[in-house]
Amino acid sequence: MAEKPAKTAKPEQQVKKQPVEKEKRQPVQEDKNEVIVRIFSYDVPGSKNLYAGLTRIKGVSWTISNATCLALNMPRTKRISELSKQDIAHIEEYLKKLPLPDFLKNRRFDPESGQTHHLYGSDLDVAREFDIKRLKKIKSHRGIRHSYNQPTRGQRTRSHFRSRGKGVGVRRNAK
Repeated sequence: MAEKPAKTAKPEQQVKKQPVEKEKRQPVQEDKNEVIVRIFSYDVPGSKNLYAGLTRIKGVSWTISNATCLALNMPRTKRISELSKQDIAHIEEYLKKLPLPDFLKNRRFDPESGQTHHLYGSDLDVAREFDIKRLKKIKSHRGIRHSYNQPTRGQRTRSHFRSRGKGVGVRRNAK
């Protein structure tokens, strides 16, 4: 079989490929002088929209954030930095009263008062801590599990919740 001569392109057809400089993408950073808004003594970045920004407050879930936006007729996509002081006052007043069904509130049938209300921030932490102390004091099953640092809601412990090197079914070679 005869070999075919190698095809060579004419100099006009040859295009030199120049190295293309890739765009150096800078990671998105929040502005150093970004506006921070205080709502219920929590710092909320001004770049967040209202729907996501309200969830930065401890005790405000996505559901409550959505209900707040709908009840106050505020667009969920509005930035926190665009809120006026009156808007922030309306949000805080709405969250203090929180006229929502009881199943959305985080403190239903409080053991001390029997009332249903919603807690925010450090009040929520303190209430949870006292609940765990009460369970330990009366030596309920959940209280005992809390004191042993074990899961309290029925999870299995064979493969998870291990502490510091305790293995199940692991045998060491005797040397």
